[in-house]
Amino acid sequence: MIFEKTLSTINKYNLIEKGDKIVLGLSGGPDSVCLLHILHRLKEVLDIEVYAAHLNHQIRGIEAQKDALYISQLSDDLGVTLFVKSMNVPEYCKENKLSVEEGARKLRYEMFFEIKERLHADKIAIAHNMNDQAETVLMRMMRGTGLQGLKGIDIIRDEVIIRPILEIERADIESYCEQYKLNPRIDSTNLESIYTRNKIRLELIPFMRDNFNSNIIESIVRMSNGLRNDNEFIEEEALRMFDEVSLKQLDSIEIYLDEYINLHKSLKSRIIRHGIKYVLGDTNFIDQKHIEEVIEFEAESKIDKKLILPRGLFIYRQKDKLIFTTKEIIVEEVEFSYKIPTNGFVKISEANVIVETETMSIKRYKALKRDKTLKWFDCNKIKGGIVIRSRRSGDKIKLSMGSKKIKELFIDLKIPKEERSRIPIVQDDTGIVCVGDFRNSEEYKVDETTKEVLKICFKKIKN
Repeated sequence: MIFEKTLSTINKYNLIEKGDKIVLGLSGGPDSVCLLHILHRLKEVLDIEVYAAHLNHQIRGIEAQKDALYISQLSDDLGVTLFVKSMNVPEYCKENKLSVEEGARKLRYEMFFEIKERLHADKIAIAHNMNDQAETVLMRMMRGTGLQGLKGIDIIRDEVIIRPILEIERADIESYCEQYKLNPRIDSTNLESIYTRNKIRLELIPFMRDNFNSNIIESIVRMSNGLRNDNEFIEEEALRMFDEVSLKQLDSIEIYLDEYINLHKSLKSRIIRHGIKYVLGDTNFIDQKHIEEVIEFEAESKIDKKLILPRGLFIYRQKDKLIFTTKEIIVEEVEFSYKIPTNGFVKISEANVIVETETMSIKRYKALKRDKTLKWFDCNKIKGGIVIRSRRSGDKIKLSMGSKKIKELFIDLKIPKEERSRIPIVQDDTGIVCVGDFRNSEEYKVDETTKEVLKICFKKIKN
């Protein structure tokens, strides 16, 4: 029955195509041994090649050696090529600050893909079963996952990783192993409540089965399957919007806020996940709480702020976008200072601007049609020479509502941090005359006593 059901699952989801080379993760336990045996039986039917891969985690000492001997003999009996690799997983996890579960999983999959590339294989087969699916959903619920997590383990991922026995219960798998006298190895650590998944398997699910629902595994999996359909519909829309609101760079991605900010939160969450996946390659160790933190980062109060997520991911909030990158953005401070004439011009390469000045009588000033792009000041109120320079710590300007720090003015104007040192500051011997073409000081304004006017024009240099 299991054999037929597995074949039905393979055909239903198109997990295997004729001529595929398949690398199977073989631990020696009932699940992987059962899957190896079934795929071997299907070898002629599906015209496939099957290879086995085993990682010795160096956790269980002599027991691990016995596992390797067992699967070596099993592979020989079935005529399956076996690859075995041994790594000190506890030491690796300690060095990389990972739990044993996380580190072991990472190293296993790295080995699977390494073998796949070497063999030019098509698929990687993992022996997750229905019980694993239920345990995964419960574990993700306790971490506070969203719909994406509640859909559980994918039966096929990225057209590469396949799980042909995901719809079969563990008890049926164990019965299959008994029927064919496969005598799989039992990992003693799976019988100890020392890891989260083990506690769910050994304590939580039995409690739920005995006290609430005797078919708890089937119920959880049925729920996750229903949520998967809903998730797929939303995901299609999210992918479409992701392409519209994002700009992909070589090692970063930018999410533009003009369209993104009005989207439903459900779509935003998925767009953020796609952005993270683009930069990191996957979303491992990124929880829903991290997604919520990024969503909160769209607020204007977060402009020029930086958010640090797991695995060295930086999120930067700029004026009109969010930047996802693994490289820290260092703001380069530009310094410049030039004397400017009262009639003439000066080119400020550091600010990419040409500053033109002209002195005229109040009579001519009043006769001119006023251009909002030009700045006008009372010449008699300017003391000494005029310089144009980059900002300095403690700079202030006198506005109609009182004195204001230039730093606070830039924040109010939402000028990106990386652009602030390039904004030209015009100053005389006593104070700041204007801040680029953004604000003029009240102390130099043209009034009824003005006799001579200074015109200042800022022109951007075209690239």
